[in-house]
Amino acid sequence: MDNPVTPRAAGRPGPRRRDRHGRGMRGPIAPPQVPLAASRAEVFADLVQDSVERLERRWPQLADVDFLVLEVPRLDGRADGGTSPGWSDESVPLGGTAPALDGRPARVVIYRRPVEIRTKGRDERAALVHEVVVEQVAEVLGLTPETVDPRYGED
Repeated sequence: MDNPVTPRAAGRPGPRRRDRHGRGMRGPIAPPQVPLAASRAEVFADLVQDSVERLERRWPQLADVDFLVLEVPRLDGRADGGTSPGWSDESVPLGGTAPALDGRPARVVIYRRPVEIRTKGRDERAALVHEVVVEQVAEVLGLTPETVDPRYGED
């Protein structure tokens, strides 16, 4: 034996190189660049980003607005520290806004779980995300949703 193998220190297991059947550790189901590898939260954030980019082409002042994705609305009904009124037991908001205050930019918040619960597929979810983004941007800009996006409300 030219290269003796030194025994491992007792009590310190090393990294596992193979599974118990000797075929090696399992890898990811799909490579990272494939959409399967993206989590639901990442896919949702991408839908929001696509919608925002679409609107920024028409409304350049949206570059000064922060867009956030949160899982669910806060119980006190405020949109991430904003001064929005609370929400009732009958309805859960899909989005919210916080005005620009004290040097902080205006914020638009989209709530992921309420939107996902109301949609069945990716296309339906993308359409609802865009509607919610348009409605919240309209509130921030003080315009109607139809002015912000002329295709608002079309199926």
